[in-house]
Amino acid sequence: MAPDELFALDQVTVRRGRAVLLDEVTCRLSAGVCTALMGPSGAGKSTLLRLLNRLEEPTAGQVRLHGRPLPDSDVLALRRRVGLVGQQPVLLTDHVPDELRVGRPDLTEGQARTLLEQVGLPAAMLTRQTAGLSGGEAQRLCLARALAVGPEVLLLDEPTSALDAASAKAVEQTVRRLVAAGLTVILASHNIAQARRIADEVLVLRAGRPVAHGAAADIDYLKEES
Repeated sequence: MAPDELFALDQVTVRRGRAVLLDEVTCRLSAGVCTALMGPSGAGKSTLLRLLNRLEEPTAGQVRLHGRPLPDSDVLALRRRVGLVGQQPVLLTDHVPDELRVGRPDLTEGQARTLLEQVGLPAAMLTRQTAGLSGGEAQRLCLARALAVGPEVLLLDEPTSALDAASAKAVEQTVRRLVAAGLTVILASHNIAQARRIADEVLVLRAGRPVAHGAAADIDYLKEES
């Protein structure tokens, strides 16, 4: 059975000054899977990702979620449904429990423990200060913070590019567990090997336009494009 459509982009263009970041992009992104947005630097991956929770707005065209144009939804409510975790982990508080409560002040200790377990971190992290965390721990804590508000979709922008191999593997395993549990993940990456490991579908961009879209199992034929 084919996955359900989640996002639809129709003739979406994004211009910044004279630069065209996305050029009349039309594509569909599926629910309940991990989709990798791939392509070289400057291809438009991050721009497309940011469109999906309105951190970027199209110059022309339309983005829909479950068939509904994004501007029809309250932007703050949308960003709780469609969370974004950036390339560099940005922690907002001094202690791990406070970090998890940034968007959920009512989060209980039990719920906080569950969130840490979801991203592969031990419950003992609840006693830690954020300043002492490794890059991999900080990135997974950012994932847990995003999950605390119960998103439908998680957007990840090059989530492992600044991490060592062990930390990157831990984040990838976390992504696969989340997708297996029913979360939709859309990630921007230039790493073909990573897409093979964790993505179900791949959308390849070049110069702001889609050039290939298909199952990650077919990624060999996409190799030259990414």
